[in-house]
Amino acid sequence: MNPVPPGRGPVHDTIGQSVPGNIRTTYGVNLRSHLEVPEINRSTHPADPWRWVETNPKASPLGVSETQFAVANGYLGMRGNPEEGRDSHTHGTYVNGFHETWHILHAEDAFGLAREGQTMVDVPDTKTIRVYVDDEPLRVSEADLEHYERSIDFRDGILRRELVWRTPAGKKVVIRTTRMVSMVEKHLAVMTYEIELPEETAPVVISSQVLNRQDGEDEYHSAEVVPEGFDPRRSDGLEHRVLEPKVSEGQRGYHVHGYRCANSGMTIAVAVDHEVETEDEVDMSVEVDDDASKVIYHAHVTPGRVLKLTKLAAYHTSERVPAGELADRCARTLSRARDRGLDELHRTQRDWYDHFWHRGDVEVDGPAETQQAIRFNLFQLAQASARAETNGIPAKGVTGSGYSGHYFWDTETYVLPFLTYTMPRFARNALRFRYSMLDKARERARFLSVNGALYPWRTINGEEASAYYEAGTAQYHINADIAHAMVKYLWATEDQEFMIREGVDVLVETARMWVSLGFFADDGCFNIHGVTGPDEYTTVVDNNLFTNAMARFNLVAATIACKRIAELGDGRWAGICRRLKIDDSEIAEWRRAAENMVIAYDETLGVHPQDQDFLAKEVWDQDLEHPRRPLLLHFHPLVIYRHQVLKQADVVLAMFLRGDEFTEEQKRANFEYYDPLTTGDSTLSAVVQSIIAAEIGYCDEAFEHFSKALVVDLADVHGNAAHGIHVASAGGVWSALVSGFGGMRDYRGVISFDPRVPAEWGALTFRLTVRGTHVRVRCTHTEITIVNLNGADFACTVQGQPVTVPAGQTLTLGLDERARACLSRAERSASES
Repeated sequence: MNPVPPGRGPVHDTIGQSVPGNIRTTYGVNLRSHLEVPEINRSTHPADPWRWVETNPKASPLGVSETQFAVANGYLGMRGNPEEGRDSHTHGTYVNGFHETWHILHAEDAFGLAREGQTMVDVPDTKTIRVYVDDEPLRVSEADLEHYERSIDFRDGILRRELVWRTPAGKKVVIRTTRMVSMVEKHLAVMTYEIELPEETAPVVISSQVLNRQDGEDEYHSAEVVPEGFDPRRSDGLEHRVLEPKVSEGQRGYHVHGYRCANSGMTIAVAVDHEVETEDEVDMSVEVDDDASKVIYHAHVTPGRVLKLTKLAAYHTSERVPAGELADRCARTLSRARDRGLDELHRTQRDWYDHFWHRGDVEVDGPAETQQAIRFNLFQLAQASARAETNGIPAKGVTGSGYSGHYFWDTETYVLPFLTYTMPRFARNALRFRYSMLDKARERARFLSVNGALYPWRTINGEEASAYYEAGTAQYHINADIAHAMVKYLWATEDQEFMIREGVDVLVETARMWVSLGFFADDGCFNIHGVTGPDEYTTVVDNNLFTNAMARFNLVAATIACKRIAELGDGRWAGICRRLKIDDSEIAEWRRAAENMVIAYDETLGVHPQDQDFLAKEVWDQDLEHPRRPLLLHFHPLVIYRHQVLKQADVVLAMFLRGDEFTEEQKRANFEYYDPLTTGDSTLSAVVQSIIAAEIGYCDEAFEHFSKALVVDLADVHGNAAHGIHVASAGGVWSALVSGFGGMRDYRGVISFDPRVPAEWGALTFRLTVRGTHVRVRCTHTEITIVNLNGADFACTVQGQPVTVPAGQTLTLGLDERARACLSRAERSASES
C-alpha cells in the first residue's frame, strides 16, 4: 500500500500556504474554541492515587456522583446512589444486554430503516437499605453530619462510606457501609451496613428492600424526575409496563423476584439474602409483593455494640430460560457466597484487582491528581469489560442508561487496544461477541443491498437500533473497525485458532460488503460513496478518507488471512471455502479493490480531504463558545452539514489507526488543518488528537488534549457524565498514554517505541502483554527502560533501532532529541512567556 495513490505526488515544503486565512493557523495559535475544563474541588475531592473520594455528599451534582461511584463488573452494574435511596438523580442497576424492545415510529418511512428500538432495562434495585433511629429517617442530603467520607478504591473495587450523624434528638450515630459487585462471582453483589451508637441507646430500624424501579415508581409511588430538554445522548424512555412479574417469593431474609420483559421476552431473576450480626435483640418482619419486598429489622442498639447487616444479591438473565429456572440459579449463587463468607469474598476481589493492576497499571512521575485520574479511567475499563464475556461492551458500560446501553464501534477502536495489550482474554471475548452477531449482520446487509455482512452502528441484540440513518446506519466503517481490531488482536497474541475458527468468517464477510458497496470508476479507482465517517457533523458523503483507509485495510486483511490459512496445508482451508463459498477470483477482487482504493489528496493544500467535497464547503464562522455546545444540541443538522466543522477528526483518527500509510509530513499537515476545525463535541476526539500531536512533536497540544480527556467524567467536561461513564474515552486515555506519550505502535506485529514524555512529568511507566510476554516499559525525556518480566524474548524497535530483551532481563537505552523535544518546547514556551 502506498501512503498516496500513484501520480498524486509527494507533500511539498509549502504545505498549506494557500489555505484560507480564516482556518489556517500558525503553530501555537488555535482558532478552535476549546472546551473549558471545570476545576475539581480538591477540598471535597482530595487527590489520592488509588481512590476517588468525596468528603461532602453535595460535592458534585447527584447524577455525576452516582456515575463516579458506580460499581460494576461488565455484566452487573450499580450506580452510586446512597444506600438510603434518597436523594437521587437516577436510580440504576443494570445487567449488560438485558433490554426491552419497542417499535420505532418513523415520521416518514422508507425501506430498510431500523424497525426495532432496544433499550437497556433498569433491573430490580437491591441497593436500598433504609435506616431509622428514634423513628427518624436518615436522608444524607439533609442530615446533620459531623463527618462524611465516601470512596471507591481502585485496588479492590469496593465502595465505602463512613458518616457520623447527629439525629434531631441529638444522638450520635456512626454508620459504615460497603458495596461491591464481584469480579470473581459474575452474578453477585455484596453490601454491608453497620450502625453504632457510641453515646446512648436508641431504637433502630433497618429496612432492606428490593424495588422494581423500571416501571416508574419507588416505594413512595413517585416517579424519577426526567431532565427537560432535547439530548439524543440520553436513554430512550419506555411507556409500557416492561417487567411482567413471574416469581415473587420471600421467607425470612431470603427473597426472590422473577420477571419477563413484555416485548423482548428476556427474563431475569433477582434474589437477596441477609445476615444480621449484633449482641442486641433483633426482631424481623417481611413484606413481599410483585414489585417490591422488604426485610425489616427492629433493635435497641446499645452503646459499644454494632448492628451489622450483610446483604447478598444475585442477578441472572436469559433470552429464553423461564424466570423460575433463573431463580434457582440465583439460589445457587447465594448459597456459594454464604459458604465463602464476607471476608473471603472481599479477599478474592482484592486478588483479582491485584492481577489487573499488575498487567494494566500506568504510572506517571507527576502530580497525584494526574495519577488518580489515570487509574480512575483504567478502573472504569475493568468495570465495563471484565465480565462482559458473551455480551458486548456498552458505550456507558453498566454505570448509566446513556445511549440506551447500546454497543458501538467505540469498543473495537478505543477499548480493545487496552484489553488486547493487557488482558487479551477480555479482548477475545469482545471479538467473539461480534462473531456471534454475524448472522444478523448478514441479514442487515441484505436490507442495505450489499453482500456479505454489515454490522449495526448501534445495537444490543445484533439488529440496527439507530433510527437516524444519516449519522447512524451510514457509518459503514464499523465493519472495518471490527476487522481492524481482530487483526490487531492476532498480531498481539498470535491466536491463530481464533482466526481460523471464527475470525476469518468476519474478515471475509466484511470484505465482501466493501466490494459490493463500492465501485470501480472509469479511471480504475475504487470509490465508496454515500457513507458517514466517525465525524457525525459530516454525513452521507463520497470517499470518506477514514472509511476508505479502513476498508482498504479490511480487504487486505481478508486476503492475507485466507492466503495464510490455505498455506497451513492442514485441510481446514477447504472446509472454510465450503462454509463461506470463497474462490480465488473473489479474493483477487478484494486485492484489486484495495490496491485501487481512492485515498484523496489535495496538492494545493497539501492535505487529505476528509471526504470528496469537504474542502469545498464553507468554513464554520459562527460562535462556538459555550453554552452553544455541543453543536448538535443547538443547530439543525443541515446547518452543521454544510460547513467545514468537525465533531471529531476523521483524518486524524485514520492517521493513528493506519499510521504506517501516512508520512510524517502528511500527519503534520493534516493535523494542522483539521485540529482548528474540530469542536471536540465528541469525547472520542481529544484522545486521538493528543496521540497524533505527540507523534509529530506538538507536545503542548498533545498535553492539552490529553488533559481534557483525562477528566471527562471526573470534571464532567461534556456535561453528560450523569448518564454514565464514557468508556471509550477511558480506553482512549490509555492509548494517549501508551501510544501517544509512550510512542508505542504495532504495525504488522512489530512493536515499536518512540516516546514523547510531557515536560510536566518526570517519567511514564506502563505494562504490555505481547504474544504471552509481559513487559514493563519506563520512559523519561532521555532514556527508555524495558523489563521483560516473564515469557519469551521480547523483540521491538526503539526509535527505529531493532532491540531484543531476553526473558527476565532489563534493557536501558538512551533516546535522541525527538524525545527531548517535548521538554525543550515547554521550556521555550515558558521563557517566551
